[in-house]
Amino acid sequence: MTTEVLMFASILSPVILGLIEVVKRLVRIPKKYIPLLSLGVGLLIGLLSASLTELDLPLRLWAGGIAGLSATGLFEMGSKNPGKTRGRTAKK
Repeated sequence: MTTEVLMFASILSPVILGLIEVVKRLVRIPKKYIPLLSLGVGLLIGLLSASLTELDLPLRLWAGGIAGLSATGLFEMGSKNPGKTRGRTAKK
């Protein structure tokens, strides 16, 4: 059961990442609300994905939430400059 939830979250994560990018380009949203928006979109997709999986509703919501939060992390990981933290040069 846990494996199915994680597999479903892995499939949903890039989809949510793409949807969040589209929303960010269409609507001006403060950066601090992006993770909350991503979580909400993940939960909504988890709620609406009954035809895509045989998981029960709580498990689909769990997978959607995990996928939404991981999509935010994926974007942040790809957009940061290596070797820097909060605008300061990292010590070697």
